[in-house]
Amino acid sequence: MPLFGLCSTTAAPIHGYAQHMQPFFEELDYCPTPIGAVSLRHRLELTLKREVYEIKLDDEFLMSSLFTASEEALARLGLAALEGDGLDVVVGGLGLGYTARSVLEHRKVASLAVVEMLVPVIEWHRTGLLPLGAELVADPRCRFVQGDFFELAASPQGFDAASSGRRFDAILLDIDHSPEALLDARSTSFYQPDGLRALATHLKPGGIFGLWSNDRPDSAFTERLAGVFAEAWAEPVTFDNPLQGRPFTQSVYLARRAR
Repeated sequence: MPLFGLCSTTAAPIHGYAQHMQPFFEELDYCPTPIGAVSLRHRLELTLKREVYEIKLDDEFLMSSLFTASEEALARLGLAALEGDGLDVVVGGLGLGYTARSVLEHRKVASLAVVEMLVPVIEWHRTGLLPLGAELVADPRCRFVQGDFFELAASPQGFDAASSGRRFDAILLDIDHSPEALLDARSTSFYQPDGLRALATHLKPGGIFGLWSNDRPDSAFTERLAGVFAEAWAEPVTFDNPLQGRPFTQSVYLARRAR
């Protein structure tokens, strides 16, 4: 579905701000999708003197460029658990592109498939509406796959339509807020043992599954991973929240398929 013509692009400057200057706030795009209306916003965070890009689904924030440490850590920690070169990687969830860019910073990565369900998000990158889009599109190792990550993970065919059953060295997922806080009910079964076992079939022996979570590590979910994979552990990722003036901790779960 084309981005333009179906979606609205508006700018909403704060009252009193000179028209020739950059607005404090812009809604760059707004599109209906099967799971809700997705919007891309750009604003100036005046307290930090920083530009901020944000993606929302209806009234829920999906991602902000203010906080990217844990999304980047998902790539860094997931790839650090692997040896060798020529790695084939899947990232579930394109968002603002920070996990994908962090994967591509590793020269040992040979290919990256970024699976994104929401067509507008892919188009924001392809048309350069998002700052990281041109870099991701220009990298020959990177391709966008429009599809439902959870549906592909559950299918025997997997994530590569051109090569049914293809296995990958790493599958890194950043879609839901946590295994318990879901964006949409379609992913409920994925976080249960059967869903995780289906995902594991798309990993090479010794391959890594990585999962981002907005919450602190949950020992119950780590144990669930350990019941499916040969190894499982959680890495807390703590960073400064400049808006709250205190540290904030999120998580990256990692699990290794048996060698």
